[in-house]
Parts: sequence; structure tokens; C-alpha cells
Amino acid sequence: MPTPCHILVEGNPAIIYASRNGSPEKVLPTLRRFLDTFWQERDVSGEVCDTPECLVAQITVRFGFEICEDDYSNLKVGVQFYPDVEYLYAITADRQVRVWVPEAAYHNDPSLGLAACRELILDIQSA
Repeated sequence: MPTPCHILVEGNPAIIYASRNGSPEKVLPTLRRFLDTFWQERDVSGEVCDTPECLVAQITVRFGFEICEDDYSNLKVGVQFYPDVEYLYAITADRQVRVWVPEAAYHNDPSLGLAACRELILDIQSA
């Protein structure tokens, strides 16, 4: 099963799309490790400007490398939501990751974005 997903970063209009490996069990452990490193690097360097831009770029390059498994046709960056995604991961300005599941309205009109999704509340320990 391909399990496509989107990754969104608050403050950046770019929408990252991965056409497979998008389940929370696959994405969250890798994404959280990546984000821990990203935030540590930002804190150590003292950088605060352009964080949303840097985060999207580094997710695409560093995190994308891990989820693509040597098939980079799996990964896209654009400004449109795709109707086939099963999960949307939103990284907020307060450094949280929220997981969303599209409802029927999203699949019918993906331009509705997160407004047509419900938040998936996960057990932090298991995700």
C-alpha cells in the first residue's frame, strides 16, 4: 500500500508530497528525529530568521532522502494539495507535529486543505 502524505510547515506555503511511506508509524519516528536535530542546530546557531523556509528545504533534502528509499519520483514540492493523501503532517511554529486525516470533503476538493481534515490524536509513546 503506497500511503501518500503531505508535510506542511507553518509560515510556508510549500506543500511537500510523498507518494508512499506516509503512515504515522513510518513518518513520525523519522520526522521527530529529524526535527530534534533541526531544532538543536537552529538553537545552537542562534538562527531565527527564515526558519519555515529552511525547514521545508531541509525536510525535502534530508528527511526526503530517508522516506524516498532511492526513488525520488516519490517526492514533490508545490502549492497544491493532492486528493489521494491519507495523512497530512503539520509542523507548527511552536515545534509540534500535528497529524491530520482527510475527510470526504477533502478528497472531493483538496483545495480545502486542513479545514476538511480531522486531527488524529496519537499516543505519543506509540508513535
